[in-house]
Amino acid sequence: LQFTEEKLGQAEKTELDAHFENLLARADCTKNWTEKILRQTEVLLQPNPSARVEEFLYEKLDRKVPSRVTNGELLAQYMTEAANDFGPGTPYGKTLIKVGETQRRLGAAERDFIHSASINFLTPLRNFLEGDWRTISKERRILQNRRLDLDACKARLKKAKAAEAKAAAVPDFQETRPRNYVLSASASALWSDEVEKAEHELRLTQTEFDRQAEVTRLLLEGISSTHVNHLRCLHEFVESQTNYYAQCYQYMLDLQKQLGRFSGTFVGNTESTSPPPAATSPPAVATATLPAVPTIPVVPTIVGVPNTVAEGVLNPNEVKPPASGTRKARVLYDYEAADSTELALLADEMITVYSLPGMDPDWLIGERGNQKGKVPVTYLELLS
Repeated sequence: LQFTEEKLGQAEKTELDAHFENLLARADCTKNWTEKILRQTEVLLQPNPSARVEEFLYEKLDRKVPSRVTNGELLAQYMTEAANDFGPGTPYGKTLIKVGETQRRLGAAERDFIHSASINFLTPLRNFLEGDWRTISKERRILQNRRLDLDACKARLKKAKAAEAKAAAVPDFQETRPRNYVLSASASALWSDEVEKAEHELRLTQTEFDRQAEVTRLLLEGISSTHVNHLRCLHEFVESQTNYYAQCYQYMLDLQKQLGRFSGTFVGNTESTSPPPAATSPPAVATATLPAVPTIPVVPTIVGVPNTVAEGVLNPNEVKPPASGTRKARVLYDYEAADSTELALLADEMITVYSLPGMDPDWLIGERGNQKGKVPVTYLELLS
């Protein structure tokens, strides 16, 4: 009744102090955003909604979630089986095996990351929503009932005092019937007893309300500790995610280097029946063939001055770019030159590249302004 009259604007409502209202608003905000972060993190770790529903059911049934193969591990399995069918000794089979091994490692890293994030981040958030927040909600409901009881007692006391004042101010002694006269004469005393009873109930209700308000206040102030705990969990989540992406990057970088070393052999095997000039083609990672410059005659070696490309020694200052056949390339990763014959690279910069007869197919000549030197093909994206 009190709640309905408050909603209809027919009854007064006890207002909580501003600090208590701020604590309530802060708690509600924490609960709402924690739910959203929890749900979206679950989507990030497991994009498949059916798998999430299955895990939820297993958790509610208090049963262990069965181990599930990651997408990377499944792809690795398919690649390995395909390599066995195509022939593990063929260039395609060897590459499938290498890529499959890397995908398997990526799948294992993903599994470790999901496990770590679930324990260090999702579990604390879920514990807050299912533990601390339920306790806070329960105590808030009790406080709401205590406040309604308090306001009802205040309204009852207010009505009793108004009736007592009215009976005391205008006693009805003109009644001719004895029964009505007695009731009128004793009305003031009756309402006085009603006022005393209402005041006693109000004191008890006020005490219960104050006690419950203090309990709820302490729980709401504990939200600050919850924020500190979630902050620590967030740091752990970021650290595990950083390690996961660092592992993935290192695995893919190693794979790219391995494929770069294999590319020369694979091109040679697949083009063994082609004319000899085809041996100067760049690695398979290039999107098109770089035209080679005319053959450079080998100059006899002078004592102490190596200057032949055939011997694997390149003097960048003596190399002249071809009249045609140069291409632009974008650098994918930073590269530190090992010696003076190589050109140091910075990620995302543009350089000019071309090939020379007799060079290792894993390398090209790169030019940047007045600087010139050998650059690894695996660090470049050749542009049309």
